[in-house]
Amino acid sequence: MGLMMAEFFNFEIDFIDSFRCIPMLVRYKLDTSGIKLKLSQWSLMTQDERKQLVNLPCHNEEDIQAYRDYLQKIIFQQTGLPLTELPIDPQPPWINETEIPINIENKLQQIGAEISLKQWSALNPLQRFALIKLSQPGHENKNFPKALAEFNLLD
Repeated sequence: MGLMMAEFFNFEIDFIDSFRCIPMLVRYKLDTSGIKLKLSQWSLMTQDERKQLVNLPCHNEEDIQAYRDYLQKIIFQQTGLPLTELPIDPQPPWINETEIPINIENKLQQIGAEISLKQWSALNPLQRFALIKLSQPGHENKNFPKALAEFNLLD
């Protein structure tokens, strides 16, 4: 389930250099550790702090707690306010290799594409996480087809 090292997707390249948006890898770690981070909070951080959030491990309870503590400290220093915590899903949909979430099915239908369960299960958790995030209703979806192409899911 763990990710080995900092991993960015090609569809994120436009904003990774500047870190103006929160990379999927960090969003994955935020969801894993039950933290809601607003873009405005991200924007207040230094490049080094953002890089730390990319590079810090978030694999087990100890890592997750250290990640939360680090982020709590930064946000409190910047804003004087505590982090917004979210419930942690013990069985998040990106871990489930046996079922393609309905939001993804709907988004695929909208763009006239389909993927098989075999393709879905061959993705790593971060790739599945990215597709789930990119398929949420109301999400600007120009990156959804880019992600599908990047993950070799389009014919």
